[in-house]
Amino acid sequence: MGMNVGNSSSSSNGDPEPMIEMNTTPLIDVMLVLIIMLIITIPIQLHSVNMNMPPPSPNKPLVEPEVVKIDIDEVGRVFWNGVAIVDRNELESKMAAASAQANQPEIHLRPNKDAKYEIVAYVMAASQRLGLVKMGILGHEQFL
Repeated sequence: MGMNVGNSSSSSNGDPEPMIEMNTTPLIDVMLVLIIMLIITIPIQLHSVNMNMPPPSPNKPLVEPEVVKIDIDEVGRVFWNGVAIVDRNELESKMAAASAQANQPEIHLRPNKDAKYEIVAYVMAASQRLGLVKMGILGHEQFL
């Protein structure tokens, strides 16, 4: 840092009046170095989710799994393999029967993009509560 001692004009007591101007260039240089060091030392953020996936099975399954298609239309009606479900009790009884099977069927949930989230969430929660473990959501490309 430097200091300029200004012109030699005399003040009232005869001494020259100092003109103080601080040189800010070194301060800016130090700040830039600190910013660069900060950027270099920040750890890289990985946007990944660790999932515990089962190891791949070298053998194909002997029996093709049964597939149950659950459709939800824009009005909120639920269909089990194309057949309309009257009420929630009927849906839960079908899910309980499917979960009781030795080889559980795969559930393919296909909600309409205009369906209420409440009904879709209910179907997913009921399947989890009743013990269905093989469930997938199809038709997600309509939401993109």
